Amino acid sequence: MPGLAILFALTALIYASVGFGGGSTYTALLVLSSTDYQILPLISLACNLVVASGGVWRFAQAGEIPWGRALPLCALSVPLAWVGGTLKVPEALFIGLLGASLFAAGLLLLLSGQKTAQSEAAENPRRAGGREIAIGGGLGLLSGVVGIGGGIFLAPILHLTRWAGARAVAGTAALFILLNSIAGMLGQVTKLGGEARLGDAAAYWPLLLAVLVGGQIGSRLGVAILPEIWLRRLTALLVLAVAVRLLLRFFNLLGGS
Repeated sequence: MPGLAILFALTALIYASVGFGGGSTYTALLVLSSTDYQILPLISLACNLVVASGGVWRFAQAGEIPWGRALPLCALSVPLAWVGGTLKVPEALFIGLLGASLFAAGLLLLLSGQKTAQSEAAENPRRAGGREIAIGGGLGLLSGVVGIGGGIFLAPILHLTRWAGARAVAGTAALFILLNSIAGMLGQVTKLGGEARLGDAAAYWPLLLAVLVGGQIGSRLGVAILPEIWLRRLTALLVLAVAVRLLLRFFNLLGGS
């Protein structure tokens, strides 16, 4: 547990510095540490909630969350995150979904790391249309199933479509992560039901303290250590490396079945 807590704190620090919660990597780390896959989404979402709360507070205080345009993106994602949390999926499917989604997220992060016309997006922000709302719903469902917030997917998509400026996208992603994490957790609690399983998840409480510390440091450092583009690339490479390990494990599970 101490080694895992250190990894969680470092993950929270890196992800919080670029506006994410870290749920994708928390989930992957729990899988790779052989945590029971049925309880790990709840653990990951709880950690996500801790980090994302700090991010939303920071962006809201700075006036960087465009509430009128951000909330519609959550209209479908929140209820579908709850639905996803209630679904029971086989372990192989769970790991396959997580590995594939992380691989896609890593590629999106690399693409969004290339400077797009952020100034143009900031000057001409767009409201969420049917396409963005539908994408948000799909990400919400995935979030609830595998224990992520979905912001790591949403932010690159918003960057690439020039939906808004960089800080407005980061604030929107933080809000998206927070709301989906709450809904996904409620779904997971509904699915686990028994006190014994919830007790198993509660035993991982030191990880919450780890991400609280890491997330607070990351939020305050922002991009003071490295330019944001390099932090995004570092995060993308980390996500891709973990994704490859998970996909290899997925294929091993398929071969053994």
